[in-house]
Amino acid sequence: MPTIGIKRDLLFETLGKTYTDDEFQELCFEFGLELDEVTTEKQMLTKEQGEGAQAQDASEEIIYRIEIPANRYDLLCLEGLSNGLLVFQKKRESPIYEKVIPEKIEKLFVTKTTAQIRPYVVAAILRDVKLNKDRYANFIDLQDKLHQNICRKRTLVAIGTHDLDTIKGPFTYDAKKPQDIRFIPLNQTKEMNGEELMNFYSNHAQLKSYLPIIKDSPVYPVIYDSRNTILSLPPIINGDHSKISVDSKNIFIECTATDLTKAKIVLDTMVTLFSQYCSEPFKIEAVEVHNADDTIITYPELSVRNEKVLVDKLNKYIGINVDAENVADMLKIPPTRHDVIHTTDIIEDVAIAYGYNKIEHTIPNINTVGGMFPLNKLTELLRVELAQSGFTEGLTFTLCSRDDVAKKMNKNIDEIPAVHISNPKTAEFQIARTTLIPGLLKTISANKKMPLPLKLFEISDVILKDDEAEVGARNERRLCAVNYNKHAGFEVVHGILDRIMQVLEVPWNKSNGYSLKAVDDPAYFPRRCASVLYKGISIGKIGILHPTVLEAFELVNPVSVVELTIEPFV
Repeated sequence: MPTIGIKRDLLFETLGKTYTDDEFQELCFEFGLELDEVTTEKQMLTKEQGEGAQAQDASEEIIYRIEIPANRYDLLCLEGLSNGLLVFQKKRESPIYEKVIPEKIEKLFVTKTTAQIRPYVVAAILRDVKLNKDRYANFIDLQDKLHQNICRKRTLVAIGTHDLDTIKGPFTYDAKKPQDIRFIPLNQTKEMNGEELMNFYSNHAQLKSYLPIIKDSPVYPVIYDSRNTILSLPPIINGDHSKISVDSKNIFIECTATDLTKAKIVLDTMVTLFSQYCSEPFKIEAVEVHNADDTIITYPELSVRNEKVLVDKLNKYIGINVDAENVADMLKIPPTRHDVIHTTDIIEDVAIAYGYNKIEHTIPNINTVGGMFPLNKLTELLRVELAQSGFTEGLTFTLCSRDDVAKKMNKNIDEIPAVHISNPKTAEFQIARTTLIPGLLKTISANKKMPLPLKLFEISDVILKDDEAEVGARNERRLCAVNYNKHAGFEVVHGILDRIMQVLEVPWNKSNGYSLKAVDDPAYFPRRCASVLYKGISIGKIGILHPTVLEAFELVNPVSVVELTIEPFV
């Protein structure tokens, strides 16, 4: 879950009350958040901030680091968090946001060429907004938090903010050849074209990670005004000409995207959270977007909808007894709440508003007999058998790198039914594992100084893509045992396979029991691999790993392995 850092004193000022750390932690818990850490940071003082203070002076600013649910984009800054807490405490009515369509509406025209690179754009205006140093910092920080969260590091959505008083509409969203785009990037003094800009920022600490999004495209997306002044080159950087500051009064916000739904969510979040600082609070000026297909849409949408919830059902689910009028009073959900998708979300909101600690604890009025899930029970029984056979249990990560299951195993990643992580934090956690073997080999590699033989096993889930599954993937419980020794020791893992089948009372025969059939697999030594068949259907493999696999995992001795699914035996 994302963690935000909020200045404690500023938060308390906004909430209109001073809390102790324990009191605020309790408030967060009741609201469904977690106060993760209380820390400090140096706050530089200037003459404007303190009478007679010197620029080199500093004070300790207490920071609350708060964990926010990943789907609550409306809580990623002070403005959203304070508003949510105040509404939760019934100290403020939930704001009613209004889309204002002026007589002379700003227009944004989209060309057909944008379909080649980044087809969607939405926009809105914050009119007569009053910023100060803290509000400006929160505004910029919210953009960054959204970029890292819902925008998936700008691949899905990129946010551009501009001082409207420095530019003139109508605006155009276009896609041009890199050499035809010339402007001065944000906080720079030299004009560059698209190619020069890519080279200039190739070593930039923050921006270099965004360059690959468009670098290899024949055209780059660009937004410019009626004077051909370039506002931004999304998703890389804005132009210096239209940059916003603390003194900006009218802010033009545009979001270019490959996912229109995400773009609308991001725009709604930005404008609603900071519209409270406009001269007319909670009013957002619309922008008319003329799409390439000749459709015309005004943004932001700020859409609302009606949902029907049965009060009796709600009371039963939560374990409370409230009437419809009280439920309606607890359900004041603004259009910033894009996480409310179905009835369950509404029931959860009522439970939070009612207070989890106020729900009376009751004993169920029915008798039930608990029992272990059959697959888990079988897993525990097999763990005992393998441990008694002299094998040591390993517990490895469910996530691994693409190379672990593909390149290092002499396979092609495109041919493996792997579930890929869209925004992996490290190269070690790019996909969900499709086999238990790499994890155990890495465990052996980290323990090579231990005396031989090293005999390890693991019984855990792998995750496989499955188009027939509701979520597009499914878990499969597998057993894997490896033997690392100076000699291959195929008989060791074969003995483990026979012992497993013996305790499962599965006979050795091809029709109604288990058997082996020679197969070729690039991960195994040629002619040293067999498929394990149960009632004629393959449930795994047994064999000796290929030398190149051992080399990839930095192992110097042979490894024999057996891996099979245990689900058919439940």
